[in-house]
Amino acid sequence: MEEQNFINDLIDKKQSAYSKLISDFQQKVFATCISFVPNKEDAEDIAQEVFVEVFNSISKFKGNSKLSTWIYRITTNKCLEFIRKRNTKKRFAFLQSIRGNEIPMDKTSYFTEMNHPGIIMENKEKSETLFKAINQLPDAQRIVFTLCKVDGKSYQEISDITEKSVSSIESLMFRAKKNLQNLLENFYKNES
Repeated sequence: MEEQNFINDLIDKKQSAYSKLISDFQQKVFATCISFVPNKEDAEDIAQEVFVEVFNSISKFKGNSKLSTWIYRITTNKCLEFIRKRNTKKRFAFLQSIRGNEIPMDKTSYFTEMNHPGIIMENKEKSETLFKAINQLPDAQRIVFTLCKVDGKSYQEISDITEKSVSSIESLMFRAKKNLQNLLENFYKNES
């Protein structure tokens, strides 16, 4: 009942409800964003978009899941949307370079946030390699792997967020691990 009152306050656009939303979910949403997009500034921007989306579309929340599950679903979708846009820009820049109209690209490392609590790696290079490999996975596998291995969500929580069965989540996780293993083996073969 308390959650419903909170949702009603959000629907009524009460400032106190928005403040509570931010204080309750800010760290969780940012942690999920940084898991998908390991750059602090971009993750912060995406997190901000998530809260604007939640606040603007709360009236569409049907209550079929917990509010937190709905917020994670929005967060995941915003992250994937950002990644797709970034990949489109990279393809455009590549095509421009082929035609001789090269747009100067920022050569600095994109991976600024390697101290994410869900990922403790020996060094930044290994983390970058892992994130590059994760970003090559198909969307469904990337979501499941990131939510499970980086954010520490259970298969049941991932099932609720993605609206897929637990057996589908297990299958996607198995394929994600297999694909990552192949991607990383190929990467290290090419390095030597």
